[in-house]
Amino acid sequence: MEAKQVLEIALSAGEILLSNGAESYRVEETIERICNSYNLECECMATPKGVFVAVVDDKEEKVTSMKKIKTKRVDLYRIELINSFSRSLQETPLSYEGAKKILKDIDAAPYFSFPTRLFAASMTSFIYALFFNGTIYDSIISAIISLGIYYMLEKVSHVGFFQFFQLFFSGFIIGGLSIFAQQLFPFANKDNIITGAIMILIPGVALTNGIKDIIYDDFMSGIVKFGESMLIITAIGAGIGTALSLGAGVKLW
Repeated sequence: MEAKQVLEIALSAGEILLSNGAESYRVEETIERICNSYNLECECMATPKGVFVAVVDDKEEKVTSMKKIKTKRVDLYRIELINSFSRSLQETPLSYEGAKKILKDIDAAPYFSFPTRLFAASMTSFIYALFFNGTIYDSIISAIISLGIYYMLEKVSHVGFFQFFQLFFSGFIIGGLSIFAQQLFPFANKDNIITGAIMILIPGVALTNGIKDIIYDDFMSGIVKFGESMLIITAIGAGIGTALSLGAGVKLW
């Protein structure tokens, strides 16, 4: 197989990993594993925005290419499929057409439907509100709020608003609705409601991956992911804080 074809296979695998929430060190290891499976020397650098790969062909010429990541989400199932694919290549290298077909099938693997993700978001808020000493009433209200927030973010994400604004506005809505719920239902606690509702916004995977990259000596990617997570948390906190400040002392009746 030509070096350019191996490079395309490796880049496609790296793109799927990065766009679905994999750590940078995992992307680099996977790409190197794929290239080594075809007896090619490889140098790889993965960043949160893209992958750079260089391989040396049979003529001792270096072939370099890159792939920019445009969309991001968290899908551990696709990451697991790519990990299995790269390990299987070490045992039985595939042809270019065979490898590309498998990668295409992985990229087209079914994703959870919107109703399923909506239900999961509500259950996440429900459980976390209970976990942090909330009552069953706090959990139900938190789950209802998270339903609205997740639905709004799903629709607004296609419009192209700044992520910081989306998260700030989401935090503001959570804070405002929690105040309203506490005044409407005196037995509810706004703090517990907020704690449960914000869990669908917290970038847990990105934060964890940033720390893992730093541990694996990939400081650039780790600091970028950690910093991005802190900005997201700041935006959410600023929105909630603004709502609580404006709603302090306000009585609806």
